[in-house]
Formats: sequence, structure tokens, C-alpha cells
Amino acid sequence: MKQRKIFTVFSLLIIFSMVLAACAPAATEPPAVETDSPAATEAPAATEAPAATEAPAATTRHGGWLDEIVVSVVDGDSAITQLQAGTIDFFSFNLASNVYPAIKEAGLSSTQSLGGYYGISFNPAVFTDTSVLNPFSNRKIREAVNWLIDRNYVNQEIYAGGSLPKLLPVTTQLVEYTNLIDTARALESKYAYNVEKAKEVVDAEMPGMGAELGADGKWQFNGAPVTLAFLIRSDGDGTRKPIGDYVSNQLEGVGFTVDRQYKTSSEAFPIWLGTAAADGQWHMYTAGYGVSGLGSLRDESGNLQQSYLNTSTQAGEPYISNVSDPEFQKLGDDLAQGKYSSKEERDAWMARALELSLEDSLFVWVIDQQTYAPYNNNVQVTTDLATGPESTNVGPYNLRFVDQEGGTMKVGTNDLFTQPWNSIGGSNWIWDASVQRATTMGTSNIVGGGGLMADPYTGLAYPQRIASAELTYKEGLPINKNLDWLTVKTAPQVDVPQDAWVDWDAKEQRFITAAEKFPDGLTANIKSVVIYPSDLFETIKWHDGSPISAGDFVMSMIQGFDPGKTDSPIYDESLALSINAGLVSFKGYRITSTDPLTIESYTDSYNSTAELNVAPLWPQSPFGLSGENSWPILAVSNLAEAAGELAYTSDKSDASEIENTSWVGGPSLEILSKYLDQAAGESYIPYEPTLGQYITKEEADLRYANLKKWYADHGHFWVGTGPYYLDQVFTTEKSLVLKNNTDFVDLADRWSVFSEPKLAEIVLDGPGQVKAGDEVVFDVIVNLKGKDQAYLNADIRQVKYILYDTTGTVVSIGEAVEVGEGQYQVTLDSAATSKLQTGSAKLEVAVVPIPVAIPAFTAIDFVAQ
Repeated sequence: MKQRKIFTVFSLLIIFSMVLAACAPAATEPPAVETDSPAATEAPAATEAPAATEAPAATTRHGGWLDEIVVSVVDGDSAITQLQAGTIDFFSFNLASNVYPAIKEAGLSSTQSLGGYYGISFNPAVFTDTSVLNPFSNRKIREAVNWLIDRNYVNQEIYAGGSLPKLLPVTTQLVEYTNLIDTARALESKYAYNVEKAKEVVDAEMPGMGAELGADGKWQFNGAPVTLAFLIRSDGDGTRKPIGDYVSNQLEGVGFTVDRQYKTSSEAFPIWLGTAAADGQWHMYTAGYGVSGLGSLRDESGNLQQSYLNTSTQAGEPYISNVSDPEFQKLGDDLAQGKYSSKEERDAWMARALELSLEDSLFVWVIDQQTYAPYNNNVQVTTDLATGPESTNVGPYNLRFVDQEGGTMKVGTNDLFTQPWNSIGGSNWIWDASVQRATTMGTSNIVGGGGLMADPYTGLAYPQRIASAELTYKEGLPINKNLDWLTVKTAPQVDVPQDAWVDWDAKEQRFITAAEKFPDGLTANIKSVVIYPSDLFETIKWHDGSPISAGDFVMSMIQGFDPGKTDSPIYDESLALSINAGLVSFKGYRITSTDPLTIESYTDSYNSTAELNVAPLWPQSPFGLSGENSWPILAVSNLAEAAGELAYTSDKSDASEIENTSWVGGPSLEILSKYLDQAAGESYIPYEPTLGQYITKEEADLRYANLKKWYADHGHFWVGTGPYYLDQVFTTEKSLVLKNNTDFVDLADRWSVFSEPKLAEIVLDGPGQVKAGDEVVFDVIVNLKGKDQAYLNADIRQVKYILYDTTGTVVSIGEAVEVGEGQYQVTLDSAATSKLQTGSAKLEVAVVPIPVAIPAFTAIDFVAQ
């Protein structure tokens, strides 16, 4: 799975819920970029810090719980066998739900998480070659494919019933879906499997496009069969191929001829998004997307613009070829930009947009995967409920053997070193990023997020390194505060100070101020202020022993601008477009103090979750990757790139026919070592007109000396500040060794409160027969999942019910009433039951907890009389 890099530098959330893995051996495609639009959920009760379910024993250990982590590549097909044999302790890569029965049969433990989602991407263009018909240029035919697909069948037959059927561009049974449950369920009823309905639409539309139905039941155009070129992925977890075959069979059943082209990601991607849609090289593609964490899934309104509309920031075709319905276009754009004035207005827009998304159906969604990562029973794993262990920021902090400090854990994963490692344009494949995350501070989902840690169960953020933060936003924006650690204010207008840094002059190597670029003044929607501890520069050390400094922070800011400037000796066209696009919403940075370090950030982009607007600007990748930026390694790498010997990105490397910068292996190391010697000999301060104010010659000498010793000892240049350091690298053998960072400032149990999610489960009881027009009561009991323990009402945001008649139509929606701890009642009044037709009816209940972002669902059938 690849979390592909589309570089929106200044968004507060870098990667949105759709993350590319079209080139990966798992299930994802090119990412949609975070739009930072407001979310639809109400804020839960404010809390200062997450509460632990149990008080763990105190420890004096610093860094991680383990002494060593040995990571190697293991074939997923052999993962269970190797776990049983003790060759590995933990297989960290997500496996599809069809493997789950084997995991249980082997007696192993496993994580469970959302595994991304699969669907069919359609080519909407009218082909340049008019002798070839594209039926999917007709949105009614695209819409009809929804009726052709039995999603429950796909789930049972391909995913062993372990995943969730998916119709909508929001995650099934997650926060957004639950908030719009009445619309979601109504649309699922409308678009339920119905081959006759699909054929009726196809038969009505095809003649108007010039096609004729032959005597053999096959559609013809200009005397030839209407043949659909279907790009079917044959790699990854193996489930896209049977999905493609099933959809092909269904389309052939209504008269189309399907050319099934089985391809790997590297074969399919250049056709799918690398050719003009009108060239007609493809009609359909088995698309797959991953998610970047629960934080992004708290608000999925941006999915509408990203997945359907021709203003999508997703690169390439077919988006720009889709002729969007004007109403849908406006709704999608307005939702992505957060132009609504209230939650009620936002929900109404979302409901209508979901309806229009199905009428458009540029994508027809099929499955929301549930995935599983197996491990031995003596291992303790913390996992993000949305993404799985390899995308969990807090995961490395909590990984351990049960009731044990220390030890060596052997971890298997799908691959390693798929692309060169560097924090500017290097590998962002999920398995590489997982290891990198163990060496870094905090969360990589937020710009400079090392100052924060993401809650793996809600997506909210808690302070990791920052001492305090204050958020000021423009009055009227629908932003909710959730946690007490953040101070939140509103203002009629958020003015950007004249001395704020708003752009970069690559020639003069200095920041451009707001006064220079915007002499008439500048305003923003959001102002974030973070204050770091006064002892930051004494307590936080890089793995090479160097104290972190203000220069690291400023260098990382510069690196987010400089490659996009044509006057820069490290200009990179592949970074420039997104850097410049980011300047539209970016409004400035300002360092108001270095003792304690205090940083202001201004932007027009915002998220409705207040905590996710805080921008710590920790020296991490400004491009959403997982590495940190020690200023000396950037300085040395920049010298090599300016000399034309290395390039951060593969695009520039390929175009210039030079080596792609790797900080961990290959020919890059010798080149970097040469420029390290040069920099050390000159006491070189990069971007000296600016960084000379933050870095002294003495610091430069110390930092270069420490980096040289690190390289001599470890044979690579990967240096972070996290709980583990990269000790040994074997790029050819595809293995590595991480060791505990005993100098890490925090104790190993800092985030032990995230050891186990407080998931809910529901027992629903009531009468088996209901007479229409009678009032009837159903009992709801909510417990902690897997435990005979009531779920505290204070931890439950909402208990919602949905009543369906015998046709599956939603006839009533409401909220259950609290009657005791973990106990609720649903009362269906006479008005509700009088709407029920004679026959089977159903009551569904959804519980929305506060401590986790995963709602619980259950249903009961009864007979209406």
C-alpha cells in the first residue's frame, strides 16, 4: 500500500482519506489531497487526556518498550506459518478479511481495522475515435451499474463475510455514515441489487447512443460489438481480480462484451491515469484506496469533490473529463471549502450530494474492507482503527511483549526499501513509512505534527512535545473544541502580522513578509500559536547526539518553499505545482520567540475539529512523509542536488538521469559523505542570510561532526528524534534493525492509555410481532465489546434507531432514551408503527461512542401485522 505523495504543503492535514497505492502490491490508488473542510460531527465532551482502562505498572524505562525490533520482508501467504514457527512475532501488514478464519484457526491474535475500499472507476469521456462507443460517457448507464452489483455476494464470496458492502463515498458505518444514516440507508434501499432494473436502464439508453442489440443479445455499434476495456488489477491482496471478474460477468449479462485486461499496478496505472480519457484506451478500472487515519475520516465531505468532480486535485484523468452536474459541482466544491454556516446546512448539503454522487457514479463503490494483522499472543499491539498498525503513529511507542520490558521483537512486513528514503521526495510506501515512524516524534498526519500525538481510536490530537497551544478562528466557522488542553478563541477578523513569513525569495535566500507581498493587509481564517517547553533545546536530541535547535525548525520551513522556486538551485518541477498551490490557503508563519520557542501559523484552510488545526511545525517532512529533518542532512543533500549529482524526487531523478537521493543505502551514501566533508570543512550554514540568525558556526561544526560519526558507526544518514533509532540497514536483503533510544525524553508508558480501544457492542431485545398502530418498546443494552461490563452513558454520544418496513424503506428515525447505565429504550409510537405494511420489518440501532470513532450497529427483525 502506497501513501503516495501529492504535496499540499501548507494544509493542516496533509493526506486525506484517499491515499494512492495504485503502484503498490496492496489496495490503493492516487490519493486525493486533504481539503480541510469542516466535519459533520458534534464535539464530544471535553477531556484533558484519554483515560486508561487500567492503571499500568509504573516504569523507569525511556524510549520504546523493546530493546530491538528486527524488521524483514515476509510473504503474506506464509505469515501465519511463520508466526506459529516463531520465525516472526508480528506480521504488521494488513491482510484481507478472507484470511481471518485462518488466523483464528491458528489461535493467533490480530488487529482489526478498515483496510481501504474498492470500487470501479469509469472513463466518462466521449472518445476521439468516434467509431468506438463509450457507454460510460452516459451517467445513467454508470448509475445503472450500481443495480448490477450484489455487494453482499461480493463480501461473502470474496471476503468471507468479513468486510462491509459499500455503496457511498463515505466509509460504511463510520462517523460520517452514521451522522447521515437516514440518507445512507434510504440510498442503499434504492440501489439494492436489481439486475432487471439495471437492464431496463441500459436498454433504454443504448439506442439513443447509436447502439443496437443483436440477435445474440450483444450490443453492437457501427457493426462491431460494444467492447469494454476493463483494467483488472491482478496483484495486491488478490481480491481485485475476482471483483473484476464478477463485474465483467454482470456486464456481459446485460449485453456488453468485456475485454478483461489483467494487469499489475505498474502496468495499469500508466493507462488509467497516464493517458487522456478521450484516447479510449480503457473503459473501467478496479480502483482501490486506503485511508490515512481516523482524523481524516472524521470529515469525509471532501470525498465528493475528490472522487467525482472535475475540480478534483487528484492528478490526471478521468476527473477532468467528467462533465459534472452543475448542482453536484457546486455542492461538492462548497463542501470541500467549508462554505456552509451551520451543521444543519452542512448535513443537508451532504445528503443531497450523496444522492447526486450515485446519479453521477464516476466511481461505483463495492466494498469497505476490514483487514487483519496477525501476531502471537504474547505480543501487545496498538493499532489505528482506521488504517491498521503500519499507519499508527503511537504504534511503535506501545509495541511490546505482554508484561515484559525489553527483548527483541521480530516483525514481518510486505516489503522494505521500495523506493529510496528521504523526507522530501522519498519513499512513502506504508511499510517503509511504518519503520520511519518509529524513529520520529509524534504524528505525521499534521504539518510538523511531532509536537502532537494522534489518538488511534478517535483521530483527535494530544500534546506530545508542545507545552501549550492557542487557536483563534474567524467567527462563524463551524469549528468544535473537543479536548481541554487547547485554548480556543474566536475573532471577527484574524489579521496576519506584517512581519509574518508568507513566501520565500530563493535568490536572496530570505523569507518574504506579509508587508512586502500584501501591503494592503492580509487576513486568515485560522491562527495557531504553539509554545514549546523552555527546556526543549536541552532535552530533545537527535539520534546522533546533537541537541535539536531553532535552526532545525526554520530549515524545515525553508525546505517547504525553496524547491518550488525557479531561482533555487534545488528547483524541482514535480514539487513546484503543489507548493505554489499551497500558497493559496497558506497565510504565514511567525516565530515570536526562541526562548521558549513560540511559533504562529496562519491559514485559510481549516478542519472542524479544533485540535487538528494546531500546527506545531516540528522539523518533519513538509511534504507529508514520515521522516524528520535534521538541518545538516538537508544541507548536505541540497549541496548534492545543487551540484546535479542527486535528486530528492524520482521525477527529477528520472528526468535528469541522476541518482535518487537515499539516506539509507546505494550510491547516494558516498555522494552525501563527500558533501558532508565539504560542509564540515567550510562550517557551512545553509541559506545563511536567514539561518545565520539561528545557527552559529559552533553549532554547525558540532552538528556536522556528530553526523559524520553517526555515518561511520551506522552506515547511513537516517537520523530522527523518536523512541527508536535505525541501527542497521540491509537494503539488498530487505531487512533492518531498530534499537531503543534510551535518551528519549519520555517514559515508555507515556501513551499506554491507548493500549486497548473501548469499542461498544449492543444487545437489542423486543417483541417478535408488532401490530400496526400500537406503541411498542425495545430494550437496548450497550456493553464494552467482549466484556460483561456496561458502557458508561457519559462515554456515549448518541443511540440512534432506524425503522424499516417490509420493502426496506426507512419509515422512522429517532433517538433511544437512557434508562440506566448502558441501558436505553426505543419507543415506537403508534404513528411510526402505523406506517408498517404487513410482513417482515426491522429495527436497527446505532451507538456512537465518544472514546472511539467506530460506531456499533445491531438490528432485530420482527413481524408487522
